Amino acid sequence: MLKGFRNVVVKELKELLRDPKILIGIIVVPLVMFPILGFVIRGSMESTQERLQTLEVGVADFDRAEIGENLTKFLKDVLKVTLVVIDTSSVENAVEILQTETNATDLIVIPLGVTENVTQGKPAVIEVYSVFTGTGGIAESASSSVVVSFLESFKRVLEPDPFKTVSKSIIKGEPAPVSPDVLFSILYSQVFALPVTISVLLVFSMQIAATSVASEKEEKTLETLLSLPISRFTILAGKLAGSIIVAAVGAIAIILGFNYYMGSFMLIGGVGVPVDLEAIGLAPGLVGYAVLGASVFVSLLSALALAIIISAFSEDVRGAQSIVGYLYVLIMLPMFIIMFADFNSLPFAAKAVLFAVPYTHPMLAARAAFTGDYITAAFGVIYVSAFTVALLYIAARLFATEKILTARLKFRGFRIRRKKPS
Repeated sequence: MLKGFRNVVVKELKELLRDPKILIGIIVVPLVMFPILGFVIRGSMESTQERLQTLEVGVADFDRAEIGENLTKFLKDVLKVTLVVIDTSSVENAVEILQTETNATDLIVIPLGVTENVTQGKPAVIEVYSVFTGTGGIAESASSSVVVSFLESFKRVLEPDPFKTVSKSIIKGEPAPVSPDVLFSILYSQVFALPVTISVLLVFSMQIAATSVASEKEEKTLETLLSLPISRFTILAGKLAGSIIVAAVGAIAIILGFNYYMGSFMLIGGVGVPVDLEAIGLAPGLVGYAVLGASVFVSLLSALALAIIISAFSEDVRGAQSIVGYLYVLIMLPMFIIMFADFNSLPFAAKAVLFAVPYTHPMLAARAAFTGDYITAAFGVIYVSAFTVALLYIAARLFATEKILTARLKFRGFRIRRKKPS
């Protein structure tokens, strides 16, 4: 029934192995991309572990009684925690001192009356404030959990449940009655959704631009277009104008979708705990939307210009799509790193490489819109704009010559030869 099946399989394998584009896409790219991704994530995890081993914790004891004294002694002598005692009279002052005069990112607050309430069997609360920047990733979340576990260990040496531990956050230098876990869940929902959306938009845009030029070369209509009594710069400008419109529409779509997406979190927190992100200063403002829109726009424009240049070196649509496909690593790798790794804790070399990749910056801008770190995002817009101008210059030089019609990018195939019988 399947007579000749083996011969057909062998023939197909030979044809596939002769095509270097398939070998690069299926074998080389995974062998390069995943080790790089693993190296970056491992570096991030190691940096997080080192940070936790040298963790400093601030303590503001407003009660100045037995519970606070015993807790401080337990943390120092038993758990060997590096404590920074903050002598002040209010949480606001303690938070300010924590951020300006110490390296600690977590603050234990022992309110007035805790010891009395514990002694009388009344409800007592000890608060843990954790600095939330939205850029520390795993380390931020881990440090908050570690400090809470310290208090749980202390509770076990006292009476059963002598006090309740309440986790709160420090946002942009101000204390906020929101659990860090809630903020991290919202942040990472945003971090997962936006990079994927931006990556898909970049990929589709590059495919469309590459197909547009390559189809004209394949159907020989590009020669007719170039022979019209209009300058080639006008032709290029027209193509780029179309690309700009597509980029602008894509950027607007991202902003509108992001606005609706973030609006869904405005009143969603933990179970029965509403969270208004605007009230605590984490809702994207006008500046955030403007920076994100500008970053997405210039990144889309650069992707479209790059696709137009590359498609000029292909003979047909299939070849253009294959060549453009190699560039997807520059989009997908930053996406995975932003989603799963702690960017701030990456090695300097890894950061430098990621910053050099233009398609990293719209994903960083997405996070900046949430956290308010606009300096890095603005630098990204400037950098990607310069990169785009360079690409447009190359495209203009390419269209000004006959290379737009004759340029080819060929890969030498691999041949599999049978040994001749001796």
